[in-house]
Amino acid sequence: MSAQVWNYHETAGRFDGVDLVGYRVEATDGHIGKVDRHSAEVDSSYVVVDTGAWIFGRQVLLPAGTVTRIDTEAQKVWVDRTKDQIKDSPEFQPETHTEDPDYFNLVGGYYFGGYPPVR
Repeated sequence: MSAQVWNYHETAGRFDGVDLVGYRVEATDGHIGKVDRHSAEVDSSYVVVDTGAWIFGRQVLLPAGTVTRIDTEAQKVWVDRTKDQIKDSPEFQPETHTEDPDYFNLVGGYYFGGYPPVR
């Protein structure tokens, strides 16, 4: 699987040193939650979204490759997936998500193997 899955697009508006925690996250069809944590590490960048009441307080891991735009003034992040695609994503593994390559492959494959980006 391409490392691009886990890297921000150059055109997304990601700036080094910007803390995305607390930013609103918008799917192609509406608001899904707020960034709870994120990483900007090369080849393993992601955002973890706290969905709040939308899917019963569930957190989801979104590869940075799903991020299409970041607006630091508005404190918003847009992703190229629908609410249903995000809702049906693999269960977030908070304790091992950064250490388990199989989990990264599962999540990356889910978003980039089965669902093309929505534009």
